[in-house]
This record gives sequence, structure tokens and C-alpha cells, in this order.
Amino acid sequence: MRKPQPSVVALLALLLIGPTAPGAQPPPATPVQAGSPGPEAPGAAAGTPAGIAAKAWAVLDGKTGKPLWGFHEAEARPIASTTKIMTAWIILRQAGKDPMALDEEVHFSERAAATPGSSCRLKAGERLPARDLLYGLLLPSGNDAAVALAEHFGPRLRPDEPAGEDGVRLFVAEMNRQAKALNLAETHFLDPNGLARNQASARDLGVLAWHAMQDARFREYVKARAHECEVLGETDAKRRVTWKNTNRLLEDATCDGVKTGTTSAAGACLVASAHQGGDHLIVVVLGSSAGDGRYEDTRKLFHWAWERRGVGMGKPEEHKESEPASP
Repeated sequence: MRKPQPSVVALLALLLIGPTAPGAQPPPATPVQAGSPGPEAPGAAAGTPAGIAAKAWAVLDGKTGKPLWGFHEAEARPIASTTKIMTAWIILRQAGKDPMALDEEVHFSERAAATPGSSCRLKAGERLPARDLLYGLLLPSGNDAAVALAEHFGPRLRPDEPAGEDGVRLFVAEMNRQAKALNLAETHFLDPNGLARNQASARDLGVLAWHAMQDARFREYVKARAHECEVLGETDAKRRVTWKNTNRLLEDATCDGVKTGTTSAAGACLVASAHQGGDHLIVVVLGSSAGDGRYEDTRKLFHWAWERRGVGMGKPEEHKESEPASP
């Protein structure tokens, strides 16, 4: 009996799709991030500028807090010292309830003084008003300042807790409560400074920054290029300290904050706010390359976003340094 010959259609199908191994599955579809139309090239969403090194980024409307565009913007990632946006915001919320809170003296403990990493360079036993120590938190990105502030404010955040409870633990618990209240679903804090593996998505950080920037006092802190103040020692001896802002994007006249962050796990991170032609945007980059990478990424994203919104501006490389703001 003569065997049936394959049809022309079947032969064409084999030529077009090729043989399939037994049990093999079709390749998965490339996921598209929320707010991104789809991948144009590896590591980039369609229509976004080339050469963005950040592993995740988000652009938000600075007037409304609405997320506009992003890449891996909903992915939880280590956030390093951008954590301190939440730390400062919680303290300023307390000051909103009690205006005298920022005049309270914060005593620097041995624990705070021994905190590793970026520092405001205060010594155990020294003290200063909380309003000044917030500059030590946000400008030089003092990990030690975060611990001292958490020790001081933590107990009042949970007055129902037994006396003597660890203020830092209570403060971190409040950070997570506020993250939940803001519906920051990818955000979780383990400490007040970012030395631990605190996580958030780029989108969450942008939303948090938007809320913080609604407070005029927060805006004053994060746009300051430098701050000088007086601290008192155990014997009331006085000394002056000066802190400079780690955020080099403040060299751009359009920028007015907000916070840098760097650890080996997080890479170089930046949350930035800038104004141009009556428009206001917030840009978050997480996991940029070291050195100037986060600033280059952020400038490109501001430029690209303003082009898409019809706001004219010079190219990123044409930005000029502005005069340092007065302390």
C-alpha cells in the first residue's frame, strides 16, 4: 500500500516554524512594565532615551504625584539612603502636630556615633536641635543622624509601648505603617538610614517623594546646598559643623532636591525634583552605574520627559552650574 505524501501546506509549515522538540514550550512573552509601551532594545522601553544605565526608573508629575512613565518601575529594589526621605517626612509630620518638636535637643548616643557609612560627624554626648540635625540627615546623608533621630522620636510614635522600648525599632515600625497608608506596596523598611536592605520600587519612591515635597520645610531641607550650625558637647563646649549636600544635581538651576543613595546592593540611586517652563517632574533612578551615572540618567530622563510634554529646554549636556544657594 502506498504511503500518503505530506501535503504542500504541511511542508511549508515545517519550513516556516522548524521542528519542535518533544515537550518543548514556546518562548515566554517579554513582559511590559506598567507605563511603558514595550521594549525597544535591551534594558530600554520603546521611545525612551538610549544609554540609560539605571536598572529601574520612574517619571512622575510633580504637581499631582501621578506616575507617567517608567522601566521596571514596580519592581522592589534596594534603595540605600533614599530611605531618609521617609525618615525626615515622619519627623516633619510630628512637627506638624507639635511645632516645638523641631526645637527639642537630640542627644547623640554611643550607638548613633558608632553607625558606619556616611556620617554627619557628630560625637557621642553632643546635642543639637532636631531642626538642625535634619540637615545632618539629608545633606551629608548621615546614617548616624538617622539613628539619633529615630532614638529620639521613636517612643512617642507608639506611646502604648512599654517604657524603655528601642526607639529605633518603634520608628521603623512607623515607617512601614506610613508606607502601607500611602499604598506603597513594594516598600519595606528595616532601618531608618538604608544600611539594611530596605526596598521600594522606583514608582513607590516617587510617590513618597511627592508627598514629602508637599511640606515646605522638607523642600527647604532638600534644596539646601550647605548648612552650618552649632553643636554642644557634654560640658556645654560649643563647636560649629558644616554639612554639604551630596546631591550634585542641585548644580542645575532647574533642580530643587531631593535625595541620593548608594550601597553595593542598591548601586547609585537618586530621587530628583526639577522645574522647567512651568512644569514640575519627579524622576527616580535605581541601580545606576557608579560615579556620574545616576546624574546622567536623571538629566536624560528629565530632558526626554519634557520633550514629550512639549516643554522646551536645552540638551542635558548644555546645563550650566548655578551659584551655590545660601546655607
